[in-house]
Amino acid sequence: MNRAGQLLSLARAKGAVIATAESCTGGMIAAAITDIPGSSDVFDRGFVTYSNAAKTDMLDVRAETLNAFGAVSEDVAREMADGALNRSNANIAVAVTGIAGPGGSEHKPEGRVCFGLARTGAATQVETIEFGAIGRDAVRRATVDYALGMIIGALDA
Repeated sequence: MNRAGQLLSLARAKGAVIATAESCTGGMIAAAITDIPGSSDVFDRGFVTYSNAAKTDMLDVRAETLNAFGAVSEDVAREMADGALNRSNANIAVAVTGIAGPGGSEHKPEGRVCFGLARTGAATQVETIEFGAIGRDAVRRATVDYALGMIIGALDA
């Protein structure tokens, strides 16, 4: 069983409903989940918030947070995850924001992705993974896999 299939089985067993908030993956996490028939019983919705305006409009990410830390930051990932949880019928939400490439900067290199995981009744978790300059497609695929794993880990704990 692939990771998305594993996630759906676990979500059903735990009564979880999932939402996603995606920037650098452009909806790939939601697509991985909804590629599996019957996923509608545990997947509520996905927010693709590629622009800063979309993050603010759709997820209530504060302009002050974006200005202070930039879109690729744990602070923004936290607000994205919280926003997805608050603006959906989900009880668990994952958020990703990063630099898939090509390019980046000295301070925010290609392959850096910030993740947020929000759950009803729990503190929102954030972390940053440095996938490195492995290419845009590889960064995006690795991000999807990592995000699915984060949800699995939270549900399995």
